[in-house]
Amino acid sequence: MTYDELWRPLAAVYDEGEARAIVRYVLDVRFGLTAADVYCGKVTQLSADRQHELGEIMRRLMQAEPVQYVLGEADFCGRTFCVEPGVLIPRPETEDLCAWAVESAAARRVAAPALLDIGTGSGCIAVTLALDIDGARVEAWDVADVPLRVASANAARLGAEVSVSRVDALRPPRDVARWDMVVSNPPYVCLSERAAMEPNVLAYEPAEALFVPDDDPLRFYRAIADYASAALKPCGELFFEINPLLAAEMQAMLTAAGLGPAEMRRDRFGRERLLKVKK
Repeated sequence: MTYDELWRPLAAVYDEGEARAIVRYVLDVRFGLTAADVYCGKVTQLSADRQHELGEIMRRLMQAEPVQYVLGEADFCGRTFCVEPGVLIPRPETEDLCAWAVESAAARRVAAPALLDIGTGSGCIAVTLALDIDGARVEAWDVADVPLRVASANAARLGAEVSVSRVDALRPPRDVARWDMVVSNPPYVCLSERAAMEPNVLAYEPAEALFVPDDDPLRFYRAIADYASAALKPCGELFFEINPLLAAEMQAMLTAAGLGPAEMRRDRFGRERLLKVKK
């Protein structure tokens, strides 16, 4: 198969630019072919076994399975994380959340800060904070088997000191002054937003990590904010990735929880998606 024979059918699933990018990504990550190799026609020089492997990958991609699940990995903050169905694929905007948390930790200069990632998924936030904040002691919570296993494996593989625990964000323990920082990217997509979402997200990514009911879209944020109001140390900080459509409601909820005022930042796409509040 040539490069054109690979990406052109995939353009029926994605737009042309994305189809090209996905195929180049596959050829680079799985087969070690550079852009120059691709344009010189080296795709056709793969062995029969590797051609078969490539065909199987393309079959899965044609079914709109995300390339990260097909390859079993995703890039995040300059590192490669293992992912699989059952954990949310890390997003670029979550990198912006981590960068803000790291920046804030550097400014505060707390020795051996105690950090918590609630709803860790692949562990991308917890591992990034553990590796990028000097002396950080990081714990990561999730409630499901697959995220707990994947986050633990990612932490071990990347050499991050992260303690992974099974804790339900809606039923947290009664901690007092335990954490210097709490960071969370909880489910925040309203069910009514499903119609506008891409089929590959809806068909493959875990719904429990994405969706909240329309009549209670802040349920996770409220539970985490209530927990953080007691569990944060004095001057501790709570970081959220949020639904931009609910920014005003978030501000009001945090004030009611005794936290605030909240500081908002836009993500790299210009959306009000990042929030920080200090106790």
